[in-house]
Amino acid sequence: MLLVVCPLLAADSQRAGEVKALIPAAARNDQPVNVKDALDWNDLLRTDAKGRLRAGLTDGSILSLGSNSELRVVESNAQSQQTSIDINYGKLRNQVVKITKPGGKYEVKTPNAVIGVVGTDFYVSFAENRTTVICYVGKVAVTPAAGAQVMKGDNAASGSTNTVTVSAGQMVVIGVEVPPGGYQSSSTPAQLAQASMEDTNVPGQPVQAAKVGGHALRNTLIGVGAAAGLGVGLGIAETRGGSTKTVTANNPPTSAP
Repeated sequence: MLLVVCPLLAADSQRAGEVKALIPAAARNDQPVNVKDALDWNDLLRTDAKGRLRAGLTDGSILSLGSNSELRVVESNAQSQQTSIDINYGKLRNQVVKITKPGGKYEVKTPNAVIGVVGTDFYVSFAENRTTVICYVGKVAVTPAAGAQVMKGDNAASGSTNTVTVSAGQMVVIGVEVPPGGYQSSSTPAQLAQASMEDTNVPGQPVQAAKVGGHALRNTLIGVGAAAGLGVGLGIAETRGGSTKTVTANNPPTSAP
């Protein structure tokens, strides 16, 4: 019995979560993936130009992977609240449950930055050697890797190599070299935030955002939605005293990015 039970316990301890929704084509460890497929530690998830994927981790956090993206779930331990995710390229929305365990952490790594959170809702992308982080709810700490620096940030000067705190409604861009004229964007912050939600939305039942700072969540997501016409499925939670009010809009994007 011990020989049978021990491997089963070991397998359960390596379970990271489950695929909740997807738009083909998406793959797990270079094999076709389906809804309700289990995810384990060190699994590699990949989407092509038309694919997207949403996964639920064992601790209740939600990962929404956009098109042309690849990530590895290095670790997801619900008991110790230790989660580590590597993004090789692409776009990812993280809806993270609040961490309450001593020593718990939720960490996302790109090739040139490390993003650490306690419990929040945020977006991170890596493309053209740049990491972009947009915070919808709560706060995230973004640390440039060796050789990288802040290209543009709401809470940091260009060229800084220090850890940057990004609060709700703010963003930061990390890269190797700041252009001579500074980092320029053709979109407003509200447009960028809306686009990031659309780029990682998987049509289907909307997912409620992490319940952290109800007013910040409401103001950020409603403001973004009003600016761009709410063209994406959202779960907006507003907490007042002991009650929670949820407002949802479920309009899938008209086309994949």
